[in-house]
Amino acid sequence: MAISRNKNHHGRRSRRAMRSRWASPHLLTIAVILLMCGCATKPLMPYTTDTPPLLLAPAIQSGKQDQRGRFREVFCAVLEARKGVPDHRSCDEALTRVGKEPPGSGDKVILEASQRPRLALFVGGVGWDCLAEWLELQNTVQKHVGQYGFATSILPVDSLASSSNNSRQIRDAILALPRERALPDLILIGYSKGAPDILEAVVSFPEIHQRIAAVVSIAGSVGGSPLANDASQSQLNMMRYFPGSKCDAGDDGALESMRPATRKAWLAENPLPEQIPYYSLITFPDPERVSFLLRSFYKKLGKVDGRNDGQVIFYDQFIPGSTLVGYLNADHWATAVPVARTRGIVGKLFVDENDYPRAALLEALLRFLEEDLLNNEK
Repeated sequence: MAISRNKNHHGRRSRRAMRSRWASPHLLTIAVILLMCGCATKPLMPYTTDTPPLLLAPAIQSGKQDQRGRFREVFCAVLEARKGVPDHRSCDEALTRVGKEPPGSGDKVILEASQRPRLALFVGGVGWDCLAEWLELQNTVQKHVGQYGFATSILPVDSLASSSNNSRQIRDAILALPRERALPDLILIGYSKGAPDILEAVVSFPEIHQRIAAVVSIAGSVGGSPLANDASQSQLNMMRYFPGSKCDAGDDGALESMRPATRKAWLAENPLPEQIPYYSLITFPDPERVSFLLRSFYKKLGKVDGRNDGQVIFYDQFIPGSTLVGYLNADHWATAVPVARTRGIVGKLFVDENDYPRAALLEALLRFLEEDLLNNEK
């Protein structure tokens, strides 16, 4: 069940009191890793002229479509039909309306089995493999969409390594997959740093283009995050010592790959292959939807722009030239990292806004992509 939004003051005071009294070695490890980067006072975006010329413009001016209206129709239909999915919430609570949202098409939303099965490959963000064992991932999202014919899998990369390093791992994994048909059969979904890892792969390795049906960014750090300017790789590497962690530092390049100057320079110098369709699903939470452990980062990024998810500013999540799919009323972790699902006390006290209907979201996204890609083939 979703956590009620009518939280009374007594409940909030109780949680604050419990936070001050309760801690475990695991929780302290999380807190140290997550909060140690928030101590410096230098500007998150320092003055520099060493940058490509940049413009901030409405997404519709990028030359691609704003499909928020249709995605809302699909997501709402899925949520209405799947009221038993974990962390269910209403459609209006699941999506954020930003500016003037275009109307939907009014077409019927197909909720039966997939008519054009493709394999969706998920690439996680920084520290994904460091936390995987502790999170006790139960694959509930994959099982949910699997019953409707959607195949999904996690594509492992070195989560503390550079996007260049990980792009080669993505390329090798794709080429190693069996191919059953000539049409593009893969949807690449990048969460957080996984998005630029995928983008570097499609630019660097044209031999994988014929396999790719679409590239999707979910809360992707496409343009980097100013928070990366206020941290060091050695701090990030502390995640290797997280309880149960089995991750490797790789080439120690994750943080450099996340810096805004690095990402924006790369985007300026590397046009994306035009034959691949790109989609952006952006996290844009109500301030009350940001978890306790992300609030300090949310406020810190707020000095640059208050429209952030606790890790990335909303416009830095947009793939240039992509279709805008929607804005999610969720913080950076709620879309993909099920902390509260398996770690009840930590979730209740510290990651207290983690209750997002991730299974319904992935089903809606895959149904939307199937429909949109089919329309583009006509």
